[in-house]
Amino acid sequence: MLTEPSRTHRREDGRDVPLLLWRFPSSLLAASTAVLGGGVGPREWLINASVPMSYSRPDPDAHLAELAGNLGLTGAGVGLMTGVDVADVVSAGDDGVRVWATVGLGAPIPASDPGAAGFAHRPGTVNIVVWVPERLGDGALINAVATATEAKAQAIGDLGLAATGTATDAVVVLCPLGGPVAAYGGPRSRWGAPMARAVHRAVLDGGAVNLATGRSWSSRS
Repeated sequence: MLTEPSRTHRREDGRDVPLLLWRFPSSLLAASTAVLGGGVGPREWLINASVPMSYSRPDPDAHLAELAGNLGLTGAGVGLMTGVDVADVVSAGDDGVRVWATVGLGAPIPASDPGAAGFAHRPGTVNIVVWVPERLGDGALINAVATATEAKAQAIGDLGLAATGTATDAVVVLCPLGGPVAAYGGPRSRWGAPMARAVHRAVLDGGAVNLATGRSWSSRS
């Protein structure tokens, strides 16, 4: 079972900036869309760091690697960033699956927009971390990322937004490295169904708070 993250901070520009930290007790298999530690493979740790909405560094992967090094983290890990206060993380569980979401909806977009041009980086960002207690096959891992994304988009629609997410959202699905292999990760599969429900609930609850308060991390610091 993946345990709750610890809440810590780093000192940056004269301020204490919050982040969430998971130190895995043993290597886990991850499928990740993160800028640091993206792809599929074993991972040792995960961080989710708040950044100002004005964040404009062109090398977030290097920045996250620096943060990990300052925390004494070694080996392969995953690094996420968001413009919201990660202390507002929302967790949800369903039938053995666990989900943690930090939900920033300050810059929502529809995935397909004929009028969109270029890439404007705004770190509002919805970050989703999923724990599944059974080893997922390679295809199931990728399918699980899609399932979590579908559930996120459903929750955002249920919040009344004509959007599917933000331009910088990330999903990380974690499972054991060994043991029996589950072949499917779609929304009606053994693990995909509870995952979809838990992701939907976490994003819906976190998004409702974010939209009601309009709070980013920088607005609270």
